[in-house]
Amino acid sequence: MSRLLPRALELRAQEILDFSPILTLQGARQVGKSTLAQMLAKDRPAQVVTLDDSGVLAAARRDPRGFVDQAGERTLVIDEVQRMPELTIAVKASVDRDRRPGRFILTGSSDLARVRGDKDSLAGRAMGLHVFPLSQAEAEGLEPRGFVDRLLADGPDLDALQSAQPIARGELITRIVRGGYPAIRDANPRLHSRWLSDYTSRLLRIDTRDLGIRLNPARLEALLRLIAANQSGELVKARLAQEASLPTSSVTAYLDALSRLYMMETLRPWTPNLTTREIGRPKALVADSGLAARLIGASAAALDDVVAGAKTLGALLEGFVASELRAQQEWADADYELFHWRDRSGKEVDIIIELADGSVIALEVKSSQSLQARHFTGLDFLRERLGDRLRAGIVLACLDTPLRYGPGLWGLPITALWR
Repeated sequence: MSRLLPRALELRAQEILDFSPILTLQGARQVGKSTLAQMLAKDRPAQVVTLDDSGVLAAARRDPRGFVDQAGERTLVIDEVQRMPELTIAVKASVDRDRRPGRFILTGSSDLARVRGDKDSLAGRAMGLHVFPLSQAEAEGLEPRGFVDRLLADGPDLDALQSAQPIARGELITRIVRGGYPAIRDANPRLHSRWLSDYTSRLLRIDTRDLGIRLNPARLEALLRLIAANQSGELVKARLAQEASLPTSSVTAYLDALSRLYMMETLRPWTPNLTTREIGRPKALVADSGLAARLIGASAAALDDVVAGAKTLGALLEGFVASELRAQQEWADADYELFHWRDRSGKEVDIIIELADGSVIALEVKSSQSLQARHFTGLDFLRERLGDRLRAGIVLACLDTPLRYGPGLWGLPITALWR
């Protein structure tokens, strides 16, 4: 059995519970929401109930007000609240009667804001955290100090990031294929693959039905596989519709369902001008690198083939980096958003990290073990265009040692993300 690992979000969650009446924990099935909620409940008087239990769900439907008030002065943890979204109306009313901090912890495996049915947004009453699969720092049991926080603390010389230790190509590939679902981090390859296949099937065939999503499960899975096959690629709805045998008018609903289930993420296009922020296509990625690899049948051995596996590895690695930054975003001190950039001439940068003050960290992600000048082309262009607004341009790759390419431009081992 896998050992229980501390979650980096725990400190942020405690902080919210000491301030807000409601903490919401949302994320995909099996990423550790319930475990985190139970960890939080151990540190305070609390009662834990789950709407996955049919008897508990029936009790909530019979008497919503009595149900949400049952814990008295204790914190009430309601697991899988998406099974009864209208319960949020009773939670709102209860909080309006008593606004003590830490009254409720609500967990959900579907985005409550987009679940159909009567519900309340809980605006002004709840603060939320997105729980992702295990980050690399969490999987290693390291102190959760994120990449962006360390870069900002370093200043222009990136002293702490330069100390990152190299990682063998084979080990990196193993991490990508393993992904971050806690239940299978120690599973052998056969069980790992079987678990992911069953997970996908049950989520798309059973959970969608329970959430009132009336879409064809086989086509949902086909669409998810297409996204995995083009991991970190631009989202072209017309092409997806054609390849998944879907009417173009239906693709948005199918993508929305995958997003509601937290199975896919997008990176919006970035421009220096806020008024044109939405021009261009987003990038799409399956939210867990291990699931993406399984969906396209990419084994560690196949990805380690430096010729045949290079393109697929590059795409999966870019998604791996984006997912790691997404997870860190939830506990980081720095306030930032993730984008990608591409101009009409074809220049591009894989990931743009835009900070709250408008400054930028630009990242290129490469699976190679050495760097060439062409790997810095997009970063060089942004440096000339943005000037001091660009805090750093970094190529993350399978490097043994850091490389300074020019003023503000660096090549760093991929482990700089978490070590």
